[in-house]
Formats: sequence, C-alpha cells, structure tokens
Amino acid sequence: MKRLLKSRIFRKTAVFACWMLAWQAAAWAVGSDLLLPSPFVTARALVSLCGTGAFWLSCALTLLRVFTGFILGILAGSALGVLTAASPIAEELLSPIRSIVKAAPITSFIILVLLYLSSALTPMFIAFLMVMPIAWTNVAAGILSTDKQLLEMARVFGFSRAKTLKTVYAPSVLPHFVSACTAGLGFAWKSGVTAEVIAHPAFGMGKAIYESKLYLETPELFAWTAAVIIMSFALEKLITALLGRLAPWN
Repeated sequence: MKRLLKSRIFRKTAVFACWMLAWQAAAWAVGSDLLLPSPFVTARALVSLCGTGAFWLSCALTLLRVFTGFILGILAGSALGVLTAASPIAEELLSPIRSIVKAAPITSFIILVLLYLSSALTPMFIAFLMVMPIAWTNVAAGILSTDKQLLEMARVFGFSRAKTLKTVYAPSVLPHFVSACTAGLGFAWKSGVTAEVIAHPAFGMGKAIYESKLYLETPELFAWTAAVIIMSFALEKLITALLGRLAPWN
C-alpha cells in the first residue's frame, strides 16, 4: 500500500514537473514577462501578493460570496427537486425556469442581475443561480430512481414516513446529492469569480484579475489566476472529504 501511495505521488509530481517545464520553455521562447511570465516569476508575484492585506481580504470576500451562493443554491435546488419529484404539475410549471438558467449565457445573467443588486451581492447571486439547477436535477433524479419494491416493502411493513425517508429515500438520493455538491461547487466558484470580473466589487479575486489585465501586470494576473485555481482545488477536496463522511458506500 505504501509503495502504491509513493508511486501515485511520484507520478503526480512527475506530471506536474513536466507541465512546469513546458511552461518554462514557452516563457523562454516568448522572452517577455509581459506576454508570458515564467513559473518562477508567477510564484514570486504570488508570494508578494500573499504579503499584502488586500490579497487576503479579496480571497476571504470571494470565498464568502461564492460559498454563501453555493449553500443557498444547494438548499433551494434540493427543495425544488423534492417538490418537482413529488408533483408532476410542479415539474411542468417550474421546469422552464431550470431550462432557462441552464441555457442562458452566464454573462447575460451577470449584467441583468447588476441592474437590481449591488456589485458585492451579484457574485453571490450568480453562484446561487448556477448551483440551483444542478442540485434540483440531481435530487429529483435521486428521488425518482428510488427502488419501487423497497417503497412497497416499507408500506407493507408499516414504516413511518420518517423511517421511510431515512432507510429508503436517503440511500437513493445521497449519491446524487453528493454529485450535485461536488459539481456545483466548481460551477459556483468559476461563475462567482467571473461575476466579480464584470461587477467590480470593492474587493474580490475577480476584480483583481481584471485590474491586473487592465494595467498589463501580467505576472500578477497569472498569480491571481493561480490563487483562484489553488483555492478551487482546496475547496473541492474539503467538500469531498466532508461529504465522504456522509456517504455510506465509502
């Protein structure tokens, strides 16, 4: 087991090193940090940013906006999933909303939302809007895929509603719910940062990315992008670990 673990770590490290070397070679070929900074220059810019209070404030506010939108989207989507799975009429009535949210370009939503909400609230609402249909679809699918024979058995044995929910519906819905959370977090993070690029709140990682591009600070642009990617991976690992505790198949 230890050998396998070391082997996986070695492979991942080797792949990472290969891509870093490719990036470094491309930077050497371009020969200008303004067009393509090297990994070292980007890392140096990131370390420099980490030494400022504005960096940590921007990261914290972006995280707060995105995570709040993510939680609200999961809650609202789950509620709508339960409602539409239980009522075909509700499904017919509400499904156009889900289809519109899935199909419309995110930039259109951002610009529309900016008409009604502040620049600080827009990224949170956009994250909510992107997560809601994912949770909605997955929770409804989990409920509708529940084994009918198990439901019949629960009825025959006189299970209470609470016991039926716990022993029959929950194991069926939980894998779909976990999938919605892991997929939704990625969408929430990307859409929230994109909304910050357009909405320009007082502080935010998206705003910092835009300003770096505006003032041609390419190393800072790459550094902020690296920070977004690192935080996205860290959040995904954290959510996966937390949800793994709920998953009985793990």
